[in-house]
Amino acid sequence: MEYVNPLIICMKNQFLKLLFLLTFAPLLMHAQDTPKQSEFWKNVQFGGGIGAAVGTGFADITLAPSAIYNFNQYVAMGVGLQGSYVKVRDSHDAWIYGGSLLALFNPIEEVQISAELEQVRVNQTLRVTGLEKIKDNFWNTALFLGAGYRTGNVTIGLRYNVLFSEDDRVYGDAFMPFVRVFF
Repeated sequence: MEYVNPLIICMKNQFLKLLFLLTFAPLLMHAQDTPKQSEFWKNVQFGGGIGAAVGTGFADITLAPSAIYNFNQYVAMGVGLQGSYVKVRDSHDAWIYGGSLLALFNPIEEVQISAELEQVRVNQTLRVTGLEKIKDNFWNTALFLGAGYRTGNVTIGLRYNVLFSEDDRVYGDAFMPFVRVFF
């Protein structure tokens, strides 16, 4: 009877396990991709907005990515992030950042009704007489109800902040136009 080294048998077994894993791993991973996962991502859309307004002594730069999940052709819900920098020369500058929850209803293909709850943090520096600077940091909540005309992935409309007050230090008016894009 011939002597067989147990180490060689173990190495052959390890090699066979590795070969099996490399051969069948892609099939096993594909099997994990269930139809529910695929259907979920088919219903997700990404979009948002980007904006810049620059004038004499004035700058406003905004980046606002968002994502929605389409439950069906009528209802979608999602989340968004927002970041803005606003500077008015010799007056103030502010960083505004936060998030929002968004609900969309499309009663017909061309009409979109929306509700958006937004919570932002404002870190603002005010310049009063001379070189004096005042830090003004606060939270602001807005609830926008809106309606717009939708064509393809783009909606153009008007929204109204039902929580707006004359003392609002973030928005100058309760009414705001919007352009919403999702891909």
